[in-house]
Amino acid sequence: MEFALSIDCGTQSLRALLFDEFGNLHDMVKIPYTPYYSPNPEWAEQDANIYWQSLCKAVNTLKERNKDKFKKIIGVSTTTQRDTAVLVDENGVPLRPAIIWLDQRKSSYKNPLNFFENIAFSIIKMKETAIRIYRKSRPNWIKENEPEIWDKTHKFLLLSGYLLFKLTGKFIDSTASQIGHIPFDYKHQRWPKNKNSWRWRVFGVEREKLPELVPPCTIVGKISKEVASQTGIPEGTPIITSGSDKGCETIGSGCTSSDCASLSFGTTATIQTTSKKYFEPIPFIPPYPAVIPNAYNPEIEIFRGYWLVKWFIKEFGEKELELSEKLNVAPEIILNGFLDNIPAGSEGLILHPMWTPGLDMPNARGAIIGFSDYHTKGHVYRAIIEGINFALKDGMERIEKRGKIRIKKLTVSGGGSQSEKICQITANMFNLPVYKPKTHETSGLGAALCIFGAHSTIDEAIKNMIHYSKVFYPDKEEAEIYNELYKKAYKKIYSSLRNIYSNIKKLTYNND
Repeated sequence: MEFALSIDCGTQSLRALLFDEFGNLHDMVKIPYTPYYSPNPEWAEQDANIYWQSLCKAVNTLKERNKDKFKKIIGVSTTTQRDTAVLVDENGVPLRPAIIWLDQRKSSYKNPLNFFENIAFSIIKMKETAIRIYRKSRPNWIKENEPEIWDKTHKFLLLSGYLLFKLTGKFIDSTASQIGHIPFDYKHQRWPKNKNSWRWRVFGVEREKLPELVPPCTIVGKISKEVASQTGIPEGTPIITSGSDKGCETIGSGCTSSDCASLSFGTTATIQTTSKKYFEPIPFIPPYPAVIPNAYNPEIEIFRGYWLVKWFIKEFGEKELELSEKLNVAPEIILNGFLDNIPAGSEGLILHPMWTPGLDMPNARGAIIGFSDYHTKGHVYRAIIEGINFALKDGMERIEKRGKIRIKKLTVSGGGSQSEKICQITANMFNLPVYKPKTHETSGLGAALCIFGAHSTIDEAIKNMIHYSKVFYPDKEEAEIYNELYKKAYKKIYSSLRNIYSNIKKLTYNND
């Protein structure tokens, strides 16, 4: 039997996983760390060395427990959180802390478009979006506030590229990992060929500061003696590209065509499908490059998705935390007990999960409406789960409309997918069957698919490695309740509260 070593580097932890050629997870080591620190309000930074140190610790621990299996590893691949930037010198040494995807800092207001672009972007109503992207781009902020750092920057890397450099010694990255504030040409899956493209000015980074790009499932090097001594990965092991964590989740859950949608119940909740056709799920917001070569992942994301559960536990779950510690289980398991006692629709309590606004709802704030005196903590928890699903269902409808496709089934990944009750609620809310993969570590499985795919074909790897533990079919009565609430209540929340959100923003804080 042969094995694949997957490294899954997330926001709150890094996991080293050992999969066999049939998709079975043999062992896993998880190294938790503080997600980020905030030297200033709205900043989110992390020491890039934490990720590499965690990788070395996780793999060495995994090797100690699986010495014989490590002799049969045929490849290693890394999948990481998206839009986390690492600036390095010519030796690959980080020049400052990594700026992670949760960071909300902005550079000063500036219009980077030329005369003709201003006219064109104004006509298509994207001028302000271009300016907003300019302000959120990390290179523009660095050049404005830390120019000495930018002058020393040899490469501007995403976290995926940084870990690949540590493994290979090359400034190289997968096209399927290029998701962030970077001048990537998503349609053609490359850096823009035209040196005068608006992307270079909007994102503010020069081509020479970016890594070489290669397709996913590509062998890009072998583990050197030095890296082997640090990580415990056998010397000579092939290093294979995969893609972003969400992209790996999508392929790892078996969602490989446009009649299927992958739901990710993670810190950011997302809905993705896989399409050979390029289409934008939101106008001018591109589909991301898929782990399947020459394909796309149209996606809608709920920026603070299942982070809301962590927020709820932190602010209101003191008793559940105490009980979870006594029982040695995750607090979410305690909270999921509420789901059995609260009916569909949370007895009229509805949550709008826009704790952080998106490009299409720039003034949105979170809202919980419909309170009455009989509502409890349990109602609020169920309303969070339902609110996230309502938002994802809205995203599915956008994807279907823009892509002219029909989604017929769902797959689930992420922490929330471990709950069978949440899976059943999801089937009811979408009125579609929900396929639960055999392992909830679908991001790591997606990376493992690339390892075996590089040695045969990705189609053969998918056929051999994707398996499901259960299918959840919708309950007709609950599906009808949710459909009515979705159409007559949830879909009207943003339009009804838009002006109120805008006034709150103007009156209570400065977010220019």
